[in-house]
Amino acid sequence: MGKSVTALLSFLLYIAMIFPAQAGISTSATSIAACRKTAPSLEMKLARMGLEFGSPIFIRIFKESNELELWVQDEDSYKLFKTYEICCSSGKLGPKLREGDEQSPEGFYYVSGSQLNPFSRFHLSFNIGYPNSYDKAHGRTGSALMVHGDCVSVGCFAMTDPLVEKIYTMAEAALKNGQPFFKVHIFPFRMTAKNIKRHEDSRWIQFWTNLKEGYDHFEEAGIPPSTTVRSKKYIFNSPCEKTARNDVASKKNFN
Repeated sequence: MGKSVTALLSFLLYIAMIFPAQAGISTSATSIAACRKTAPSLEMKLARMGLEFGSPIFIRIFKESNELELWVQDEDSYKLFKTYEICCSSGKLGPKLREGDEQSPEGFYYVSGSQLNPFSRFHLSFNIGYPNSYDKAHGRTGSALMVHGDCVSVGCFAMTDPLVEKIYTMAEAALKNGQPFFKVHIFPFRMTAKNIKRHEDSRWIQFWTNLKEGYDHFEEAGIPPSTTVRSKKYIFNSPCEKTARNDVASKKNFN
């Protein structure tokens, strides 16, 4: 192998190490057009809030109120950028149990660049990563659970096309700018003590109490906790104790 080829391969490897999040991110005519259209207005809105386009993001979903929150990192914590209305979802409160039950999931998920789908038949989409290791430990099955456009859903979280373009553009920019993955936390409702009390007779109350632990971590610290599974239960690391390396390791062991 010639020196020039070796040097080129070494350079490409170096680039891949510096920008690992860009690996596996595909684009399409639809995604390119959406990003070109929405990025300028997003940049202006972010700037007015003291935030930067391409900063790490975090998503929370609340099924009962049909809300999707998009958070953006601001120095050492996250700031709520927008709350979007979910156009269409299916099922009822409670986790997804099996393929074909038309139920949307609840839990803690990770989305990397390879999970973005610019070729989606539902305009644009990203796979939330269901089933994760918790779902698998409980024997839950299913596939292709998405946040997508087209306002139609069978177990997914469907947005209008203009809204999914904004979410997708923010996600793609964050991943291309170095965020290795972003977290998606899905809850049945806002996990307040009052709401937990309201649903205390549900068959899912123990599961929801476990979800509340992760919800409370973020509410208190402003940073989504790293999440692992032990003995069929979600375990959360305090944000002030974790490092980015530990968070990446948690993601690798979580899915």
